[in-house]
Amino acid sequence: MVDFVVVGAGASGCVLANRLSADPSVSVVLIEAGSSDDHPNFQVPVAGGKFFKTRYDWDFDTHQEPHLGGRRVYLPQARVVGGGSSVNGGAYVRGNRADFDEWAQPGWDFFGILPFFRRSEDNERGEDEFHGVGGPLRVSDGRTGNPSSAAFTEAAIEAGYHHNSDFNGVTQDGFGVFQVTQRNGRRASTSSEFLRPVLDRPNLTVETDLEVHRVLVENGRAVGIVGNRLDEIIEIRAEREVIISAGTYNSPKILMHSGIGPADHLRAFGLDVAVDLPDVGQHLQDHPHVWLSFGHDQPVSLLAAGEPEHAERYEREAAGFLTSGGPETGGFVTVTGDAPDLQLICMPLMVSDGFLSPPSRHALSFGASVAKPRTRGNVTLFSPEPTAKPKIVQNYLADPADLAMAIEGVRISLHLSRQVALKPYTLDAIAAPASDTEADLEDFTRRNVLTGHHPVGTCGMGRVVDAQLRVLGIESLRVVDASVMPTIVRGNTNAPVIAIAEKAAELILHPSI
Repeated sequence: MVDFVVVGAGASGCVLANRLSADPSVSVVLIEAGSSDDHPNFQVPVAGGKFFKTRYDWDFDTHQEPHLGGRRVYLPQARVVGGGSSVNGGAYVRGNRADFDEWAQPGWDFFGILPFFRRSEDNERGEDEFHGVGGPLRVSDGRTGNPSSAAFTEAAIEAGYHHNSDFNGVTQDGFGVFQVTQRNGRRASTSSEFLRPVLDRPNLTVETDLEVHRVLVENGRAVGIVGNRLDEIIEIRAEREVIISAGTYNSPKILMHSGIGPADHLRAFGLDVAVDLPDVGQHLQDHPHVWLSFGHDQPVSLLAAGEPEHAERYEREAAGFLTSGGPETGGFVTVTGDAPDLQLICMPLMVSDGFLSPPSRHALSFGASVAKPRTRGNVTLFSPEPTAKPKIVQNYLADPADLAMAIEGVRISLHLSRQVALKPYTLDAIAAPASDTEADLEDFTRRNVLTGHHPVGTCGMGRVVDAQLRVLGIESLRVVDASVMPTIVRGNTNAPVIAIAEKAAELILHPSI
């Protein structure tokens, strides 16, 4: 028996494993359904997309989306040590300070979580009131130097937007270059930065290729987990706590298979109810994103990344095309209110078939996410069989305000494409609206919405867990991942999840603070 069992070695699980095992008096088992991240491509930022639809991907998709003409939307989810941090685009964006304040949870406002962002960070620009140095997570300026990405920022300035050198500083609005989670041009995942350096600790055990089916609950208390590895049923018991860090889709699924969730839903599958928590799996949020793509004749897209000259530069200087995770430049735009409504992202590559077909020519793609969607979806069970994938309905664009904002994002993207700075890289449209009429903009938007890869909310604070991330109604059980966010942040979710895990470790080890 061990003290802590952490289920999921993703962005949050690796952080928890590091911080909890730093206390030599406790023992920790970290469990990952997928494999180790020892494949060399996990170190190369440009290679993240190579793992789509492989054994390193849960390969989820949505149910038929009612507001997208019944389309199913592919939802890649990393099934590997490091989780999404091992395959993502690497942009280091925390969200807006208003996001955390609106959570209205004790200790989770902006100034309550800022120290945990700073604690994890080792920012190559140095330390200031917003940024830290000396933490495990290396945060660097991009080393790609791609002229087409730079032209996107220039186009935004031409269009009247201002420049922003730090989206995690004084203000979020404006356009510029994303800082990235990289160390010397290599991917800085939570596996490489938090977990690998402490694997020799005698009180830390990592179990891979072990898919957890359910939490063992006895007399209202979590006492361990049951899972499967190569058809062998494995039980691991926890003396102090079980911590679920399996992600926004899998964490509620595990809870429901453990009898924790909407009672009627569980009974419909013949599952015993340990505690009736109607909001498990509800309030799913994601950033709906629409890409525009334009072809050009300059060999500066990531289609050229495999050429010997770029590989040689990567090995020689740790710079160039292979250091690109995709998103290189972008910005935030406030349309209404006091905080951004849209996040724009630019990538020097052709987006084809929702990233499921390889690019066939040099291109530049950019587009906008609805930064604060009102729409809510859900994650429910599809089957009482624990290896079945969950049923996921995002309900993208269900709220008219989300549709209007997504259309505005397409309109702004189209406007940027016509600026002088982008003329060399927008010679012809590969994917763009037929015109800028409202009807064509709406048609293009509905047909091209994809996931922003930022699902949150299915085990939200105040609904499923309390402010200490303890599951309501069950002792010794917590959830620590993006699913606990009551509402989505304006921006990428990797950095906030790391900060959540940092704060969770503090709450677990020092509950009186």
